[in-house]
Amino acid sequence: MMWCMKRTNIYLDEDQAALLDRLARSEGISRAEMIRRLLDRALRNEVDDVAAALAAIDESFGVLADTEWPERHTGDREEHLARMWKIGS
Repeated sequence: MMWCMKRTNIYLDEDQAALLDRLARSEGISRAEMIRRLLDRALRNEVDDVAAALAAIDESFGVLADTEWPERHTGDREEHLARMWKIGS
C-alpha cells in the first residue's frame, strides 16, 4: 500500500506536547499518529462534547424513580463493603 501524505509542522507548548506524548504512549502509537487520529475525529465532528454529556446526565436524573426493584439480600459483597467501611472510619 502506498501512502500519500503531506508534511505539516505545528507548534505545541510544553503542556500540549507532554499530554500528547502521554496519550500516544498509552495507545502504543507515535505522536504523529495520535495527531492524525485526533484530527480525524475533529473533522468528523466526533470530538467529545462535555456540555452535551453533562446535559444528558442531568436529563436522565430520576428516570428510574418509580421503578420497583427486587429486594436484595446481604451477601459477600455487602459484608466486604461493610468491613472496608469500618476499616476506613
